[in-house]
Amino acid sequence: MNNRNVLFLLSDDVEALDVTGPMTVFDWANRLSVPGRRRPAYRLRTASPGGRSATARGGLVLAAQCALEAEPVPDTVVVPGAPNDRDLVAWLRANASGIRRVVAVYEGVLTLAAAGLLDGCRTAAHWRLAPAVARCFPAVRVDSEPIHAGDGRRWTSAGMTSGIDVALDLVEADHGPDLALEVARQLVVFLRRTHNQEQISSQLRLAAARRGGLRRTLEWIVDHPGEELTVEALAGRAALSPRQFTRAFTAETGLSPGRFVAQVRLQAACRRLVGHPQESLEEVARAVGFSSAEVMRRAFRRAYGVAPSAYRKANRRPAP
Repeated sequence: MNNRNVLFLLSDDVEALDVTGPMTVFDWANRLSVPGRRRPAYRLRTASPGGRSATARGGLVLAAQCALEAEPVPDTVVVPGAPNDRDLVAWLRANASGIRRVVAVYEGVLTLAAAGLLDGCRTAAHWRLAPAVARCFPAVRVDSEPIHAGDGRRWTSAGMTSGIDVALDLVEADHGPDLALEVARQLVVFLRRTHNQEQISSQLRLAAARRGGLRRTLEWIVDHPGEELTVEALAGRAALSPRQFTRAFTAETGLSPGRFVAQVRLQAACRRLVGHPQESLEEVARAVGFSSAEVMRRAFRRAYGVAPSAYRKANRRPAP
C-alpha cells in the first residue's frame, strides 16, 4: 500500500472542522488498513508559515507540527477555510508543480483561487461565497450547487462537513471502495453523499417558507412524494391559482415547484434505496413518485452522476 503524505495548512481564524473532519477520515483509513505494524495509508502533518500555532474560530488552538518552509512538498495538500494568508498563497504558487493534488475545504477555495490553482476548474463554492469567488477570480468556473467537485488533481468542497465527503472520495480513489465504506461506517456517515448533491436540501427550503398555507403544502410534498404533485394539484391544496402558486413557491424556496418535487423525490429515493434493501428498483421508483425504474435511473444520473443500484451498493448498511 502506497504511503501518501497529506499536509494540512494552518493559519489563524481557520475553521477547525475543515481540518479535523478530513484528518479524521484519513486517520481512520490508517487504523483500518494497518492492524499490525504495516505502513500506514497516510502520513498526516500540519504546517504553518514559521511553524506557528493557529487559533481557530471559536478559540481552539491548533499546533503546527512543522514550519511550512521546511516541509518537503507533499503528495496532497488540504487547504481549510480561513482568511487568505499571503504566505500560504505564495507557498502554493511556488510548489504547485510538485503537488499531486490539492483540496480546498469551504473558504479554502479563496486561497487556492488566489494562488491560481483553480483557473479553468469547475469549483464547488459555498452558496454564500460563490458570487465573490466568481467576481474576484473570473478564470474559475464557479458552481454553487454541488457539495463538492473534483477533477482528480483539484478538489473543492462547498461546506465544512463536505470536506469529509471529499476525504472519503480520496480514500476510495487511493485504496478502493471497501476501505472508504468502512471508514464511513466508523464515522456513522452511513449515507455517503455524491458530489452532485445539492447544498440546500428540500428540508432546508421547507424551513425557509414563511407563508402558512405554502409551508403546509411543502410539508405535504415532502411527506407524500408518491402522490400526484402537479402544479394544479398543489395550487389547489394551497388555495391559490396555479400562477399565484408558482410565483409564491419560487419566491419562498428559490426553486420552481417542478424542480422542488424532483429534488424531494430523489432524496426520498436515496433514503428508500438504503432503508428498504429488499425492495426492487421498480418498487422504490413507484413508491417515491417516479413512473418507472428507468425514469428514476435517468434522474439519478443527471443529479448525482451514479445509477440507483450503484448508490444502494455504496451505501449498504452493515449486517447486524
